[in-house]
Amino acid sequence: MSRSPRRAVVALFALLAVPWTALVYESGYVTLVFPWGLATPAQGSVTSLYHFLFRYTAGLPEFILAWPLGVLCYVLALASAVAGVVTGREDVRVTAGLLVFAGVAGLSVASGFSVQPGRVAYPVGTLVLWAVAWWFYRPLVCDA
Repeated sequence: MSRSPRRAVVALFALLAVPWTALVYESGYVTLVFPWGLATPAQGSVTSLYHFLFRYTAGLPEFILAWPLGVLCYVLALASAVAGVVTGREDVRVTAGLLVFAGVAGLSVASGFSVQPGRVAYPVGTLVLWAVAWWFYRPLVCDA
């Protein structure tokens, strides 16, 4: 697979379909945390990030605020990559760094959920964000 800037942008857009955190409850329910919102497939429920932040945030633990922070880093990385394709100029260190920070935020969310009784959280998005940063941007950062 080529490491072209256009393929990097496609890979970054594909991250919208990857759950960043998978919460597995003792009861067997699974909640998936995406960059755009929460989904609980067994119940058929979806909550957008907007509604979560502005309607349901009263009394939530502070670690959950890393989720929108990670999404912001991801959106900025995506904007940087798209701008690089459009203009032909991209500072790949910025894009890669933002992806790494988004992964750290996802790790914080997963670790915060995992210490609560009755559930385990897997930081799927952290691994995928770091893999994209490593695959598409590591060679460019190391050559810079």
